[in-house]
Amino acid sequence: MRFTSETARAFGAKGGRVQSPAKRRAARRNGKKHLGRLVGSLKVMGSSRSSEWYTPLDLFQELSREFGGFTLDPCCTPESALCERFYTQQDDGLAQPWSGRCFMNPPYGRTIGHWMAKAHQEAQRGALVVCLVPARVDTAWWHEYAVQGEIRFLRGRLHFRNSRSKAPFPSAIVIFRPPVAPGPGPEAAP
Repeated sequence: MRFTSETARAFGAKGGRVQSPAKRRAARRNGKKHLGRLVGSLKVMGSSRSSEWYTPLDLFQELSREFGGFTLDPCCTPESALCERFYTQQDDGLAQPWSGRCFMNPPYGRTIGHWMAKAHQEAQRGALVVCLVPARVDTAWWHEYAVQGEIRFLRGRLHFRNSRSKAPFPSAIVIFRPPVAPGPGPEAAP
């Protein structure tokens, strides 16, 4: 079929432009939806408006198997807790001692640096701390603490349990292991 002004009128468009009021309204509505999703993603990514991201169960279970089961979640809500022992905001996990094998998915807001500092500190005291964090490699907390642990970048974007869509940011696992005690020196051999 050859494109002419008659065929354009027949199909409701002239020269590729939207002509009918219904089509103009639909185009505006679709544009606003797309822009709204984009702006919403950018707001969450760059702000601390939504700081709680509930850990995906499959990721938690995989890590729990690898590390022999977690014994403590130091920063969660009762709804997001995945360990038998956990600290809520009221318990103030930053002020509590951590021990055993800890899984930490900290609030992703302005306090994340405090949580990473505490995780590193508790690992130096003997705890194993596995952290699920946003891969914000341009931040001070990343360069001060995350780089001191074992870093595993996760492929793709995570779908957190309390979100309808995937995260608007990449994620990483940071593992802080307790220091290895020095073994006996050569002079201890028989």
